[in-house]
Amino acid sequence: MSDAAITDLLRVCAPRVLAALVRRYGHFDTAEDAVQEALLTAATRWPTSGIPDNPQAWLITVASRRLTDLLRAEQARRAREERVARWALPQDWLTPAADRTPADSDDTLILLFLCCHPALTPSSRVALTLRAVGGLTTAEIARTFLVPEATMTRRISRAKQTVRDSADGFAVPPAADRDARWAAVLHVLYLIFTEGYAATSGPDLHRVEFSAEAIRLTRLVHRLLPGDDEVTGLLALMLLTDARRPARTGRGGELIAMEDQDRALWDTAAIAEGIALITAALPRGVPGQYQLQAAIAAVHDEAPTYADTDWAQIMLLYERLLGLVDNPVIALNHAVAVAMVRGPREGLARVDQLAHDPRLAEDHRLSAVRAHLLERIGDSAAAHAAYLRAADLTTSLPQRRYLVTRAARILGPVGP
Repeated sequence: MSDAAITDLLRVCAPRVLAALVRRYGHFDTAEDAVQEALLTAATRWPTSGIPDNPQAWLITVASRRLTDLLRAEQARRAREERVARWALPQDWLTPAADRTPADSDDTLILLFLCCHPALTPSSRVALTLRAVGGLTTAEIARTFLVPEATMTRRISRAKQTVRDSADGFAVPPAADRDARWAAVLHVLYLIFTEGYAATSGPDLHRVEFSAEAIRLTRLVHRLLPGDDEVTGLLALMLLTDARRPARTGRGGELIAMEDQDRALWDTAAIAEGIALITAALPRGVPGQYQLQAAIAAVHDEAPTYADTDWAQIMLLYERLLGLVDNPVIALNHAVAVAMVRGPREGLARVDQLAHDPRLAEDHRLSAVRAHLLERIGDSAAAHAAYLRAADLTTSLPQRRYLVTRAARILGPVGP
């Protein structure tokens, strides 16, 4: 197996190994350190010794040994060992975590609940879950939230401390508490999927392991709450969006805009499932943000060509969505829809208003949309400059190459 394949395998295993250790021992923060050391050991040994028959069990064993060493090295050894015994589930006293048959209350889902602890602020819940379950780096999480990396580092550290000091065990929370945590859990799953579908940094446009894990966990939540329309909407949104992934990149990994995509490459089975889900959910009550976003994705996916897209309906759906959430990226998408319905100048006016929002100050998407609209009205010089500014702001190499190429098509490349 190649080094890249081993890296992908470790990314998939990491949150499940962490969940198994926290369920068995507690000590969230120390368990995370032990898992990281186990992953490093695997990354150095497996390329030469080969992949174990059960890589997840191997990682759990190595991480458990390291966690034991770390716990024994601490000053309050006896108190910590008593705490471990008190938190461990009775069946785990005799049977290793890796031997348990996964149930609907999947360890990773329980880890999601733990990260969404009520003692944490909403932003800290999301950040900690992205770090522990999604495997994102602090820098990637900071870009997702449009905040400085130093701010996110402090937020995650405080969240770990709060969870470590909590007396809660590793189990599905009581019904009343569980209901209060669903919104944060769904938001986390949405952000993990988004990072997988459009990676904020690195050489690849997609991080398929993130989007696949987000869909897997959302399916699990949907099985637990089949009557929750927002859960249904979120699953539909993921399926309808991920269905377009095969057509988003060319043979060299280059980004292909939706208007240029070969729609024959879209996943028709995922589209059919997503449309069925959102069609069933929408009539049951007042739609929430995930249902509205899924409805927008469905309009895109049902159009036989880009020219046939019902932009008027998309514009109205975005207007309803903006009535529910204050999100500058949604407002930017609404501006695009306005431009498609009422003309690029009106869309550009809305984009220029968003330029004053500090949450978008360093986001490449604002400059990219502005460049596209300037190009449509014939202001080539301004469009060229905006494309290059967007390219400078993005940390995604495929996005950067796409934006530089668009700029070059207008006035030609700048510099050596």
